[in-house]
Amino acid sequence: MQSYTIGQAARLLGVSPDTARRWADAGRITTHRDDSGRRLVDGRDLAAFSVELARAGTVEEDAPYTSARNAFPGIVTAIKLGDVAAQVEIQAGPHRLVSLLTREAVEELGLEVGVEATARVKSTNVHIDRV
Repeated sequence: MQSYTIGQAARLLGVSPDTARRWADAGRITTHRDDSGRRLVDGRDLAAFSVELARAGTVEEDAPYTSARNAFPGIVTAIKLGDVAAQVEIQAGPHRLVSLLTREAVEELGLEVGVEATARVKSTNVHIDRV
């Protein structure tokens, strides 16, 4: 499972690293330490927290979040696989994006809950890039 540093988690949540550290200190985000002592957040825990945060509407309003060139970097929060098609949900700061794509694409990209990904929006299509 992929883990994220506090700085990476903060960027994906659309908050400052200081805010993410305060949340970790308060126990809102579960962290563990790697061999070099850095705090890490498990990808699945971060995905669940990002959904909880978005539902509560507590993302910082003035967070430096942009959709430059219609790109929404975020974290995969849910995947529903069918025989041929798949549905992927990404929480990108306060934005929840859902994309329908082939099962094969999900498997080739190695997408799973907790993985960092970028949703690219073009007209009525949402494309997913694994980061």
